[in-house]
Amino acid sequence: MEITFRNDITPDIDQIIEVYNSSGINRPTNDRERIEKMYSNSNLILTAWCNDELVGISRSLTDFSYCCYLSDLAVRKEYQKRGIGKKLIQMTKDKIGEQTTLILLSAPTAMDYYPKIGMAKINNGFIIKRNK
Repeated sequence: MEITFRNDITPDIDQIIEVYNSSGINRPTNDRERIEKMYSNSNLILTAWCNDELVGISRSLTDFSYCCYLSDLAVRKEYQKRGIGKKLIQMTKDKIGEQTTLILLSAPTAMDYYPKIGMAKINNGFIIKRNK
């Protein structure tokens, strides 16, 4: 199984929804229009492929100079624990450069994952949650 990584394509929304549903990430996958809007307004999308099958994706919003919010990181369940998520994060870091801070909000179930790949936990953040 050879995994190839790309930074030059936004996959079909149905492919993205399939990855989200398989991965366990909590996103509004029953609202195709909202997922489309999420991707049309993002400026750093990285993907992982096994042949023609999308197996992983990361979606970020960044200014490429000061901060980057990695909003989504999803890998199909059957491809997890193979370093795909770690590689997508490394590619994100490579794209944004050393002067840009990489920030993400973790799902409670993934809190143990990020320190294992070298990310530091922060305690100085705040949030206004969405209503829907």
